[in-house]
Amino acid sequence: MRDTRRLIWIVLDSCGIGAAEDAASYGESDAQSNTFLHVAQAVGGLCAPNLGKLGLSRIVKIPGVDSSQSHGAYGKMQEQSHGKDTTNGHWEFVGVVLDKPMPTYPHGFPKEIIEPFERYVGKEVLANKPASGTVIIEEFGKQHIETGRPIVYTSADSVFQIAAHEDVVPVDTLYDWCTYARSILTGDHAVGRVIARPFRGTPGNFERTDRRRDYSLTFGNTVLNSLQDAGIPVVGIGKIGDIYGGSGISEAIHTHDNADGMKVLMEYMDKQPEGVLYANLVDFDSKYGHRNDPVGFARAIETFDVQLGELLPKLKDTDVLCITADHGCDPTVPGTDHTREYVPVLMYKPGMTKALDLGIRPTFADLGATVADCFGIKNPRAGTSFWPQVMAD
Repeated sequence: MRDTRRLIWIVLDSCGIGAAEDAASYGESDAQSNTFLHVAQAVGGLCAPNLGKLGLSRIVKIPGVDSSQSHGAYGKMQEQSHGKDTTNGHWEFVGVVLDKPMPTYPHGFPKEIIEPFERYVGKEVLANKPASGTVIIEEFGKQHIETGRPIVYTSADSVFQIAAHEDVVPVDTLYDWCTYARSILTGDHAVGRVIARPFRGTPGNFERTDRRRDYSLTFGNTVLNSLQDAGIPVVGIGKIGDIYGGSGISEAIHTHDNADGMKVLMEYMDKQPEGVLYANLVDFDSKYGHRNDPVGFARAIETFDVQLGELLPKLKDTDVLCITADHGCDPTVPGTDHTREYVPVLMYKPGMTKALDLGIRPTFADLGATVADCFGIKNPRAGTSFWPQVMAD
């Protein structure tokens, strides 16, 4: 018999909570990073009472966030996988520790990848270099509109990104290009994700749309597959379905932004009485972290906290709430890339009356092991459960 019937699992994309122990090996900016703390400092303190009640400031003292009377389990997790991207973080959550780095392309993609891609598309690519997503469309957007040539770029992460204007390249065509790119990015060139980056607007006023899609590698069976095998539904909200390539996901719902993600999550709380409701809220990363906008980042956290205040009363006695992050993206340090950070983990179930220190977990996979333990299923990969500690309260 399972100990609980429903898990509400929220990933605050990029909301790291301090440089990981190996951050210096990723660069000086990583060693200086602390996304949550620096964002709070940038606005003179966060107004996030609900995160405070769950114990956020017991992990790291966050200006403006009071956790003196918190009740719930709190801690932070160190990533063991190489890298600092969405793929690495989310797959480690469910038990996959990537002991080898996925390929990155600081000088652009080689001809053995670009040439077959160009033959398939029927046009030469533009850019083919690392870049910020908003900067690259401003640099090449006009030429793309005039020629229809796809804008191909990467970042410090293991990604192959294709940007195209929705009025020039139909979104379904862009998705088809991405599907082909995924099919040839294998072996030594098996990047973590191929990402469709549709945009619209005019030069000087381009904006990316919410019809982005991610085409991820898959890495075998995980806790999510074990849940499905046990007949436990897993609903992926936001980009969760894409991140796992559909593996272990019973139903996937794409969302427009953080607000829509929380709206969908709470709607499913009303109609899905059991299983896992697993949401990724990407705006912190895409709109603010990569854009070096700490003020916007702070306001997004505060908005989420208001929505969290609406969610908490909806929890049933048999529910468990988990809030975490997949990496950092500190908008106050040099650069626009993700940052190698610890991530927070906050876990709460109705009836908890005191604060519970989970300490520093050595791998994100401890969370997946805990999820498995929570539902009484087999954990197929890695990690040590902290579910007994949570249940002891």
